[in-house]
Amino acid sequence: MKALAAGLCGLLLLTGCGATSTSVANISSVDLPLPIVQSAETPKFHRVVALANGSAEIVAALGYKSILVGRDIASTMPELASIPVDTDAHQVSVERVLSQQPDLILIDSNTSPTSALTILRNSKIKVVKIPDSWTLGTVAAKEKAVADALGVTGAANLLTSQITGISYPKTKLKVAFLYVRGTAAIYLIGGKGSGADSILTSIGMTDVGALTLPHPFNALTAEALIAMQPDVLLLMTKGLASVGGISGLVALPGIAQTPAGKNRRVVTVDDSLLLSFGPRTITLLPKLRADILQAAK
Repeated sequence: MKALAAGLCGLLLLTGCGATSTSVANISSVDLPLPIVQSAETPKFHRVVALANGSAEIVAALGYKSILVGRDIASTMPELASIPVDTDAHQVSVERVLSQQPDLILIDSNTSPTSALTILRNSKIKVVKIPDSWTLGTVAAKEKAVADALGVTGAANLLTSQITGISYPKTKLKVAFLYVRGTAAIYLIGGKGSGADSILTSIGMTDVGALTLPHPFNALTAEALIAMQPDVLLLMTKGLASVGGISGLVALPGIAQTPAGKNRRVVTVDDSLLLSFGPRTITLLPKLRADILQAAK
C-alpha cells in the first residue's frame, strides 16, 4: 500500500482556483508559498540530486536550492522548474544523474529500480536514504533526515519548529477522499493510512473512509459511499479531470446519492501537494480547511 500511495502522490496534475458552494475549489501548485529558513550554515555537499519524494522541496526550504542539480518528479513547485527531473515514469535515469556529477543523492524506499541504485552506489557517490512520510506527525523526521544528510542541523531546527503547535477546531463535517483515474478505470476511496486521513484529521474534519474501510485505498463502490454520506469530497486535480470534471464525477455510481454529490461540494488539491508531506504541507492546512468549510456552506 505504501508503494501505491507513493505512486499516487508522485503524479502531476492540472492547476486552477476559485470556490463556491456548488463548484470545485482547487488548490494548485502555485497557490502555496514554500517556507524558507536561513541558518547561515554551509552544507557538506555542493551538488545534490534529491530523488526521495518531495526531498528537493525540503532542500530548498532549508535555504539551499542553489546546491540542487536534480530532483524527483513530485517536487513540482514553480521555484524548482529550472532543476532537471531525473526520473522517467518514476524510474531513475542513471545517465542523467551521473551527467550532473552529484556528490550526494537522496533516495527513499520507493526510489527505483534497484539496478539503477546499485550503479549509482558503485560510482562512489554518497547515497542517503530518507524515511518515508505518510502522516503529518512524521514530516519533522523527514525534514530532519534531509538536513542531517546536508549537515545543517540549525536549519533543521528552524524548519521543523514551524510544525509544532498546529491546532484547528474540530468540525462536524464528513469528508471522503477519492482517488480516481477515469482513463485507467481506477476508482478508490481512501481509508486509514491513505495519508489524506492525517491531513483531514489535523484540520478538524472527519475522514469517513478512515473510520470504516479496511485498507489505505479501497475499491470505490456505490454502497460504501452512500453509507458514508460525506458532506464534501476531496480529490486530486487530475483525478477530477480524468472523469470529465464535476459532471462526470457526479455521474459515477453512488456520488449523486451523497450530500457532497447532490450539492456538488468538491475540493481538489494538486497531486504534488496533497500527499507530499513536506514543507508546504504546513501551508496547505489552513487553505484546505478554508476551502472545505466554504464548499460545505
